[in-house]
Order: sequence, then structure tokens, then C-alpha cells
Amino acid sequence: MNAPATNLVTDPVVIVGGGFTGLSAAYELAAAGNKVVVLEKEPMVGGLASGFTVGEFTLEKFYHHWFTNDVHVMDLIKEIGRSDEVVFRPTRTGMYYANTIFRLSTPLDLLKFKALSFPNRIRLGLLALKARRIKDWKSIEHMTAREWLIKLAGPEVFRVVWEPLLVGKFGPYADKVGAVWFWKKLALRGGSRASDGREVLAYYKGGFSELAEALKRKLEGMGVEVRVNAPVSGLEVENGRATAVRTRDGAVPARAVLLTHALPLIADLLEGHAAPDYVAGLRRIEYLANICLVLELDRSLSETYWLNVNDPTFPFVGVIEHTNFEPPESYGGRHIVFLSKYLPESDSLYRMADEEVLDFAVPHLQRMFPDFKREWVTGHHVWRARFSQPIAEPHHSKLIPAEETPLDNVLITSMAQIYPEDRGTSYAIREGRRVARELVPRLATEPSAEAGPVGS
Repeated sequence: MNAPATNLVTDPVVIVGGGFTGLSAAYELAAAGNKVVVLEKEPMVGGLASGFTVGEFTLEKFYHHWFTNDVHVMDLIKEIGRSDEVVFRPTRTGMYYANTIFRLSTPLDLLKFKALSFPNRIRLGLLALKARRIKDWKSIEHMTAREWLIKLAGPEVFRVVWEPLLVGKFGPYADKVGAVWFWKKLALRGGSRASDGREVLAYYKGGFSELAEALKRKLEGMGVEVRVNAPVSGLEVENGRATAVRTRDGAVPARAVLLTHALPLIADLLEGHAAPDYVAGLRRIEYLANICLVLELDRSLSETYWLNVNDPTFPFVGVIEHTNFEPPESYGGRHIVFLSKYLPESDSLYRMADEEVLDFAVPHLQRMFPDFKREWVTGHHVWRARFSQPIAEPHHSKLIPAEETPLDNVLITSMAQIYPEDRGTSYAIREGRRVARELVPRLATEPSAEAGPVGS
């Protein structure tokens, strides 16, 4: 990075995106003495883990938890002195199939899963163990999830358990999802269990958005400027380097730029500043949107926290009763339920008005929970995310763009690049910190650094 005079050492590193990737990168850069500005278009930091208020309480817009083996987030929480805010709890999981809710929290539950023949219950139970034994993910990267799951567990297990989940989550992309994506999901969940086989998950008191806000406060104490309500409209470029980031409040001078949002949005910023083939490559990876209906109820739907829906006629892939994980007392006695659906942006459900989404969901919930009545709903919220789930196809590693861009001082890191892992706050933190650590020595060796230490 040979810096021209326009990128003075007194200019900040500008990070576009105030999700956990951007915040973690800012933490690492500031700790090394760099001046940093974070630009976030939303009113709150946190990205897809940002929150909203339910009465006087805060809740995530999209359901979140951590696994016990999510070490990167745990390490950062410890570093900022917030470990006491993390709680670990066993959870109850289940599956809705053939108008029946099956509990699938323990190995014994699996043995009672009558939707499968007994030999196939054993095959299903062994699948996570087989997944965890795979050490070289590249050995299965050429396969689709469908091909791999049928090979490991057989056609009946795939038809009853995995095919409905793949179709429910990925819709028209179900047959394009690579085996590596599914392998990592199975291996991760299999490693987050107690000695009795129950899944144990972690949560942050006050919600993930409170952790994001705590990290924001830590950054501000380190001298980082975090701007919310600050959408970015473009880059100013001279001689193959970004000199500033444009916002509606004016241009922010930049010594270096780190872009952390979805690849299509990054492509928009680099359009005209990079070769057409490069920009087209950023748009090559496809994304699904997500719509999440959050219900406030005056009573519980069931005892299950995470209910996978294996019914193609039910429009949501999961029913997550959050208050079977974090108690209702955390929300003033309200029972919180998330109904999630991944879908193309063009889908009619994604484009419905909020009240229409509730009207659409109620009869389906009544089919699943016959006692459920509309009167139980004391409040509802609908959240949408256009770039929620990148599609990891076979040979996805060949599609992932490098962190380097055609602009000498602009780097990118996004949820589409954490492969073979999938989205998650822990991986976002890992990648944000890693890219920042790589950037630190490059900043220190720029000719302009001779003017004095950053932030002096």
C-alpha cells in the first residue's frame, strides 16, 4: 500500500458497516493505535443482530443464539469485560412432520422418532458423527447437499428430514446448495451438546443488540467514531486508491477502507472504479432474503424452543419460541415467537404489508397449534433483510472474492467469504479481527506514517 499524499496518516481507516464484522475490525485497528470511523446506515449497530424495543426491553429483529463452541465471540466478550453477561442453557428442539410435533432434543427422542423406520433413526443419529469425522471439506465440495446427505444417510432420511428443510430454507435454490454448507451445520450443532446429549446454547443478557451496543461503547472509549444513520453512497477515488467515502452528510476522508456488507452492495460501490468483470464476479454469488414475523403472545405455544418445519405446505421454515430459551420475565412476561422464512426478494410474502403477514400466518399457526387464537397476539413486528443468506454452491470456494480489491487501499470481508462456515456472529468477529490484523502492519509501513503515530 504505497500511499499518496492525499491519504494522510491523520485520516482514519473507514469501515463501512456496523455489524459484528465491522465493529470487531474497528476494535482491532483501534487497539493498534489507528484512527477509525465506522459508518452504519441503520439507527443501531449490530447488523442482522441489531434489536428493537418490546416495551422497555430489547429483542433481536432476527432470532439469534450461540453454540458453546463459538469461541471467537466468547473471546471478544471476555476481552471487553462482559463475560458475566453470557448465560448457557439446554434447549428443546423438535420437528413438525405429518401434522405431528416430534421432540428431538436427546438421543432417546431420536430413537422414538416414528416418522422413520428404526434403522433410519440410527442412520439419522449417526449423521452428525459422520459429519464431524470429515476433516477435509474440499473432499466433498464437488457435491450438492442432496447428493451428500443421500449418500450418508439414505433416501428415506433425506426425504423425511432433510429435503423439506432444504426446500423450506432455500426454495428454488435447494438443489444448488453445496454439501460443505450442510456439513458445517451438522458438525457445529453436534459439538454443542451436554453430557446427556441435549443441545446447549448461549445467549447474552439483554440480547445480541446489547452486546453490539456494549462493543460500540468500548470502541468510543478507545477513540473510534461510530456513526449510525450514515448510509454510504459511494467512494472518491484517485490514482487507484480511495481517498474518501461519500455519505449524505459529506465525504469522510479515508486512509484505507474496509467494506463489510453484502457483496452486491459492495459491487455497487466499486462500479466504475474496477473492471466490469471484477464487479460482475462480486454479483455472481446469489442471496436469499429473509422475512421474520415476531409475535408477542400472552401465553406459550409449546415447550419447544426450536421447531423445524418439515411440511412443504407450511410457509415458514422454523417456529422459534424464544422465551423457551430466554425466560418471559426478560420481556415483561411476554412470550416471544419468531416465524422465519428465507425467500427471493420477489416473493409475494416478502412484499406483504406487516398486517397482511400476520393475517397470512395465523391460520397456519392454528393448523400447527389447534388451540392457538388470534387473541393471544398482543403485538407483532415484521422485519426484512434483503441480503440474508448467501447461497454456497458446490465449488463455492472458487467464487469467493479475495479480500484485496482493484483499489489499493480498499479491502472487503463479508458473510459470503467466511466459507466453509456459514453466517454467524462468532465468525463475523473472527473475520473482522483477522482482516484488521492483516491491515495493521500495512498501515504502519506506509510512507505517510513517518508523519507520526496514528491518532496522535
